[in-house]
Amino acid sequence: MDHREVDPSFLSLPLDELARVALERAAERGASHADFRLERNLYQHLAVRDSALQGVSDVADLGFAVRVLHRGAWGFASGVALSAEEVRRVADQALAVAELAASMTTEPVVLAPEPVHADATWVSAYDVNPFAVPTGEKAAMLIDWTARLTRHPVVDHAAANLQQVQENKYYADLAGTRTTQQRIRVQPGFAAMGSDERAGTFDSMASLAPPVGRGWEYVTGTGWDWDAELAEVPDLLAEKLRAPSVQAGTYDLVIDPSNLWLTIHESVGHATELDRALGYEASYAGTSFATYDQLGSLVYGSPAMHVTGDRTVEHGLATTGYDDEGVATQAWDIVRDGILVGYQLDRAMAAARPELNGGRSNGCAYADSPGHVPVQRMANVSLQPAQDGPSTEELISQVERGLYVVGDKSWSIDMQRFNFQFTGQRFFTIENGRLGGQVRDVAYQATTTEFWGSMEAVGGPQTWVLGGAFNCGKAQPGQVAAVSHGCPSALFRDVRILNTDDEAGA
Repeated sequence: MDHREVDPSFLSLPLDELARVALERAAERGASHADFRLERNLYQHLAVRDSALQGVSDVADLGFAVRVLHRGAWGFASGVALSAEEVRRVADQALAVAELAASMTTEPVVLAPEPVHADATWVSAYDVNPFAVPTGEKAAMLIDWTARLTRHPVVDHAAANLQQVQENKYYADLAGTRTTQQRIRVQPGFAAMGSDERAGTFDSMASLAPPVGRGWEYVTGTGWDWDAELAEVPDLLAEKLRAPSVQAGTYDLVIDPSNLWLTIHESVGHATELDRALGYEASYAGTSFATYDQLGSLVYGSPAMHVTGDRTVEHGLATTGYDDEGVATQAWDIVRDGILVGYQLDRAMAAARPELNGGRSNGCAYADSPGHVPVQRMANVSLQPAQDGPSTEELISQVERGLYVVGDKSWSIDMQRFNFQFTGQRFFTIENGRLGGQVRDVAYQATTTEFWGSMEAVGGPQTWVLGGAFNCGKAQPGQVAAVSHGCPSALFRDVRILNTDDEAGA
């Protein structure tokens, strides 16, 4: 099939027929809104260790969901048998849920208006569908990666893996919107493990390659130089094993996008989900310090801080044409000139807060499977670069005593997304504007506003990289979503640095 067409095997399913049955049933019973979503998600994961294939798993998730708004309350139900009889039964179940919920609903649910998108098709940006590539070819590449790593004397073991997803969704609602979409995403990676007997250290060094909304071409070198990284990682690991432990104190930091994306995710992305800020999302992973009463006044960071929400950026993991409420996706400001100016919304929250986004959802409803109800999920939340801004090297040249932080690792943040601590893969010393060797056992610690307030400068577009993760968790029952975060290199002044060995009492 053409790599940029929706998979014909998905289109051959009775999409329109089943949607018509569900929506007609909801209309007959008096629903003010109803939507039907049929989706098929394909997952494949390969794992290799020390040139041996450890396993291959293939999973397909196929089903449908009916969601209704009836008597001012939501009702939801799902099924797997693709028959008119089953769809009718599930629609009735969703209506019954709404009737029960209506008796407990104090404020009727209202949806923000959205233009009708009839017969819309959207396919993500990729060249080669990884599911069209023979599994043996994918395994052979990962095996070769680990073989190349273990040739270096410092590497005791090496692992490589590949995750890939093909997500197909069909959506229809009573207003007349019909969307059919296909998204492809991949997450390749590798890690080298080694030890130094004289130093008494054991550590690992992993690829910095982010997961992306691309196809197999990414694994073979489009958008990432795998050969160069495979060649340099063993030497970086050898240096790290011999590196001295950091001296705790206050340092200036130049943070690479490969580390900063995760700090954005935890301290800005989750904190500006409006359901958290309103207290609706609380028990799974907390609420947010960035409460709604502070919109337009909260000084989130320095004037250099410009953060956007974006579900349209090319190759973004949260990029799609339409969300799971039939809303055309958009880009908007969340923090501008250091001030909180926006949130991430779904249709119900947009209707309740008409002063946001012109009273329209910004397309942030998403369900990770046909068996789950759509919830407000994170867009691609990104820190924007400075036009004509400095290079990473120029940022480093402005530091007398500091650290250059590369790669993500562990993190911790409180239930209001305010107090946090992040480690990293690689920390290089900076002395008098020059980059030195690595140090170990480093974590940086701050409050969200303190940290972003200390950001003195951001790099130019040439330093901007789209990072991200496959596994952002939210809601109960738990859902997992993939999301990207772009950012440039950035300079932060006077950040607290902990020695993690000392903190652990080692």
